[in-house]
Amino acid sequence: MFDLTLSFDNGPEPDVTPGVLDDLVAWDIRATFFVLGAKLATPQGRALAERARADGHWIGNHTWSHGAPLGLRPGAQVAEQEIGRTQAEIGALSHPDRLFRPHGGGAVGPQLLSLAAVDHLRAGGFTCVLWNAVPRDWAEPDAWVETALAQCASQPWTAMVLHDLPSGAMAHLPRFLDAVHTAGGRLRQDFPPTCTPIVRGEVLWPLDKIVTP
Repeated sequence: MFDLTLSFDNGPEPDVTPGVLDDLVAWDIRATFFVLGAKLATPQGRALAERARADGHWIGNHTWSHGAPLGLRPGAQVAEQEIGRTQAEIGALSHPDRLFRPHGGGAVGPQLLSLAAVDHLRAGGFTCVLWNAVPRDWAEPDAWVETALAQCASQPWTAMVLHDLPSGAMAHLPRFLDAVHTAGGRLRQDFPPTCTPIVRGEVLWPLDKIVTP
């Protein structure tokens, strides 16, 4: 028995996200989609985010461009361009907690945030959402399910990052969800406290391991 929170990063993608949404509806699962501002700014991307929100999923901010991690890009201007601009694009689709997920190649480390990014998150009342499981579905599109199941079995509450990208990986999402159900996993939408160092602008635990000074 384990708890599992699902999230999908780097979309919306017109050729992939609709199928993911269909699968989640079929399993009656609510997840979070951490979107890229540049993709959301397209008509198709906006329509997909609106559908996701209407289905009960949460919409979070995953930067505008998914370029170099913010910890490697200091300065308030970068924080505004990557976080603020995306949040403005999300607009009314935003979760009340203004969910933001940094990126850093799947690894939690000081490359995730700069001091300016932290200041931006605090001033804007954002909630920073990390993770404790990345099965690397983008790199192993036909083999990630087994990795993901092992990660779920290794801890009581998994906050998993998947990607609604055109890699072919999401074709295996139904198999993964079926295996989670068979194993007695409980799907939930909230995130473990150990994955939310900043909540509504308040820093809840030391940030030294995820911030480049």
